Formats: sequence, structure tokens, C-alpha cells
Amino acid sequence: MSDDAFYLTPHDVRGQEFRQAFRGYNPREVEDFQLRVSEELERLLRERAQLEERLRNFQEQLRAFRDRERAMNEALLAAQQLRVDAAREADSESEEIIQRAKTEALRILAEAKQNERLVRERTEIGRRQFAAFLANFRALLERHLGEVEGLEENIRSATDAQTEAVQRRA
Repeated sequence: MSDDAFYLTPHDVRGQEFRQAFRGYNPREVEDFQLRVSEELERLLRERAQLEERLRNFQEQLRAFRDRERAMNEALLAAQQLRVDAAREADSESEEIIQRAKTEALRILAEAKQNERLVRERTEIGRRQFAAFLANFRALLERHLGEVEGLEENIRSATDAQTEAVQRRA
């Protein structure tokens, strides 16, 4: 029998029988030894089974930890990619917002310049109209003043003529 093929159980130890030989071993000691060996073998087999069970549990835990680690690494990579994508999108969006703001600012500036030009033109038209109004009003006043002066002259002439007539009669 080779050592690889030899498998000994506690039952094998207990059931092993030895032939009696002249000047052989004490049967009681052999039986006691057999009993102790079988019990130790039983204990070792139980311990081995427990250790194998613990090993399976540890291997299962290790597999679960590796799965978790793989999942965490995948989640970390996904989060990093998401961060990069979000940063890229934020940059793109901010550039778009800035461009729209610049366009809007230029539109508002052009509109303000147009409004300023219109206000200036209207102000100039108003000035011209006011100057024309003043000139017309002055001319009107001067005409009326001329008429008033003419009336005063007529009144003076009439008063002078009356005074002369009264003096002549007197």
C-alpha cells in the first residue's frame, strides 16, 4: 500500500485485529492504544472537517469581498467617468452661457446706442422746433408790439390833434 492510497478511519483503527504471537505485545495495552489513536483520529477528522468548513466560509467571504471590491472599483471608475463627463458638460454649458451672455450684451449695447441716437435726434428736433417757436413767438410779439406802438402813435396823434383843436378854439 502506498501512503497516497492509505486512508485510515477511526473505525479501521478500532476494528484492526492483531495476530497473537509468542512474546507479542500486551493485548490490553494495544487495545488501549487503539482506542486512544481512534479517538485522536476522530478528533482530528472532526477538527479537519471544521477547518475545511471554516476554509470554505473564508473562501466564500474572500469571493464576496473580491466581488465587492470589483463592484466598488467599477463604481469608482463610473463615478470618475461621471465626474469627468459632468465637468466637461459644465464647461461646455458655461461656455454656451457666456457666449449667449456676450451676444445678449452686444444686442443690448446696440439697442442702447440706437435708443441714444433716437433720443439725440428727437432732442435736436425738439430744440429746433422750440427755436422756431421762439422765433415765431418773437415775430408775433414784435408785430403786436408794432401794432400797439401804432395804436399809441394814433392815440398821441389824436390827442395832439384834439389838444390843438381845443387850443384853437380857446
